[in-house]
Amino acid sequence: MTGAARKPRIALMGEFSAGKSTLSNLLLGARPLPEKVTATRLAPVWISHGDQEPYRVDIDGSSEAISLDALEQVPVLETRMIRLFLEADILEVCDLIDFPGISDPNMPSDVWERLLPEVDAVIWCTHATQAWRQSEAAVWDMMPKAMRDISVLLVTRFDKLLNDNDRRRVLQRVRRETDGKFGAIFPISLLGALAAGEDLDKWNASGAGPFVTHLIDMIDKLAKITARIDDPLFNLPDDAPLPAPPPIVPRRVERAVREDDDDDEVKF
Repeated sequence: MTGAARKPRIALMGEFSAGKSTLSNLLLGARPLPEKVTATRLAPVWISHGDQEPYRVDIDGSSEAISLDALEQVPVLETRMIRLFLEADILEVCDLIDFPGISDPNMPSDVWERLLPEVDAVIWCTHATQAWRQSEAAVWDMMPKAMRDISVLLVTRFDKLLNDNDRRRVLQRVRRETDGKFGAIFPISLLGALAAGEDLDKWNASGAGPFVTHLIDMIDKLAKITARIDDPLFNLPDDAPLPAPPPIVPRRVERAVREDDDDDEVKF
């Protein structure tokens, strides 16, 4: 048990060009990195609520201040993570960790694998036109069941599938091949969601409406779990049950001792 509740930590993962950066922009309501910086060329970027200056954490645990304008000069192989702080609404209830692409030939997998023990859940992005490749399935099979069961699969760039038959076929295949491996699957056009603005019809048509509704419930569920365990869900063995929620007491119970009686009286 932990003395102070920590925020859930949600990783954004997937292959190169699957839409993780666009998803980050959508969730945060702003671009967290300078325009010229490509997140796929960085170590994992851990984003929390606040206005602190950014810093990097070395693989030995030491840290040093960095400049956002010089992020691409941060040595990837020697960096465990980059810490950024923003005052975004979603960061009030969870932390986001933007991982580099899992199959980048120019980046060893241990750059992102070493941060997995900090993760509670994942939003995995898979590109609709080449959805759920073997390389993605192989990495996802590494994840513990407790984390898989609450994570989300986004089939991104769904608008690139030009007819209903293709959309139906891709979703059927992805659902079949990932059966029991995610808490939910949503097709989505992230660029369409960003372009929707205040237009609710366009927002829902992009697929963002159902996804965000689910995400709110997912974060609430995670918050109740992380309030009761110290270790992130990645570290929970497959055979270990999630901690039971605290008992629900529907009404306040007060005990009072009557001055003229030795017995306790329970008042509702």
